[in-house]
Amino acid sequence: MPQSVSITAGGSPSQAAASAHKPGLKFVAGDRFIQELRRRVDAYFKETGKRMRDCPSMYFKTGIILGGFIATYLVLLLVAPPWFITVPLAILMGAFMAGIGFNIQHDAGHRAYSDHQWVNKLMSMTLDLVGGSSYIWDWKHNSIHHTYPNIDGHDDDINIGLLGRLAPQQKRLWFHRFQGIYLWLLYGFLAIKWHFVDDFYNVIKGRIGEHKIKRPRGKELAIFIGGKIAFFSIAFGIPMFFHPVLDVLTIYAIAAISSGIVLSVVFQLAHCVDNAEFPQPTITPEGLERMGTDWAVHQVHTTVNFSRRNPVLRWFLGGLNFQIEHHLFSRICHIHYPDLSKIVEEVCHEFGVQYQAHKSFFSALASHYRWLVEMGRPVT
Repeated sequence: MPQSVSITAGGSPSQAAASAHKPGLKFVAGDRFIQELRRRVDAYFKETGKRMRDCPSMYFKTGIILGGFIATYLVLLLVAPPWFITVPLAILMGAFMAGIGFNIQHDAGHRAYSDHQWVNKLMSMTLDLVGGSSYIWDWKHNSIHHTYPNIDGHDDDINIGLLGRLAPQQKRLWFHRFQGIYLWLLYGFLAIKWHFVDDFYNVIKGRIGEHKIKRPRGKELAIFIGGKIAFFSIAFGIPMFFHPVLDVLTIYAIAAISSGIVLSVVFQLAHCVDNAEFPQPTITPEGLERMGTDWAVHQVHTTVNFSRRNPVLRWFLGGLNFQIEHHLFSRICHIHYPDLSKIVEEVCHEFGVQYQAHKSFFSALASHYRWLVEMGRPVT
């Protein structure tokens, strides 16, 4: 039976977000826009008879991506081909790692993979398999980023510290004038930093950016520790029984840098582009923060789609080129986003909400480059 699009299915702020956010930040009260979106999306699922989750094509895709990752890993581990085959295979393995993140763990982490929570939990743990933490991701991405996209001081995804300036409200340093060049190189180190630093730092500090988070305990702590042990065993421990240490480190670096570049670039193309908004709250006399729009309109204004008609990217990116639909309906499986985008764009037009999409991957890439250059220029 088709499911109703509830508040959580629609992707509005979760209970975890409420406990993670800085006190006082609120959006304008208003639900006409999101209610109309939900009504029409409900009608779509009722008319088509399609399921929001537990989609056969999603399970098939999972098999292909996980199978590809396991196959490339085993060939590198057991066959040890010559370098001119090893290097492309390591790059391919990095792409499969990114594909696991884009598709399997991303949907599962949002409870969009299945109606059965144990299935979502199991599939979200594929992130732990490839070096991340499904627990920290739930806080950082699902709770914080999805509630406050492009709000400086709240959205940790647009905060890369001194290395770069991604929002107009952030301080500019003299070397940011070159960030349109050097950040592309640093993107490759995202996965390595993630594997060795970020998750551990967030758990130890109990914070993500300006937000306090609950440290994992009990089962979640066991998954966190077990996931790290499993990843480091897969990435380093087991291979070092078969190959020299330098060879293992080299293959890890190639795969991690490949996945880091792909992950970084794709996530940047939705929000850090020159036609996305970076609104900031006004401060009330009581010191409380208030946004100028309601939550759903804010999601659309701060997000830009790209390559909606490219079948290859639509398959590989797990709906991340349909980020507007994802932010509004994060608990619906991403395979529905191409159809839902037509509904969302139509409703946006009727409500006077600007819906933006780059036609191609390269036009989105150029937009991100222009934004980096713009943010690197001296503030006038």
